[in-house]
Amino acid sequence: MMRFLTSLVIYLVTAALALWLTSVIIDGFDVTLQGLIIAAVIFAVLQAILAPFIFNMARKYASFLLGGVGLVSTFLALLITSLLTDSLEISGISAWVIGTLIVWLITAIGGWVLGLIFLKKYKKERDS
Repeated sequence: MMRFLTSLVIYLVTAALALWLTSVIIDGFDVTLQGLIIAAVIFAVLQAILAPFIFNMARKYASFLLGGVGLVSTFLALLITSLLTDSLEISGISAWVIGTLIVWLITAIGGWVLGLIFLKKYKKERDS
């Protein structure tokens, strides 16, 4: 249960950070400050659901696409989030492409770094 909650916190923190930073960096990628939490929750839930689904579909039907699973699930999560809420608006092809890349990169690196930090702390507490 603790591992699940830790993963959930990591998903939410990296999603919020990625959406906010991307909105600061990219013109046409806008997230409202009030709606950042809502957009991050929707995005994180969609990402958690879509990534394994897309991975399994790619593994089964198109194994050559496995490397792009993260990008595809990030794009779809952004698309659905922008359709479900007014908190996230993405306009223009370049904002979609570059925004997807930046959000994917931030969530991937953030998830890896935060995962290491939490795992180290969890291991230290377990060993004590």
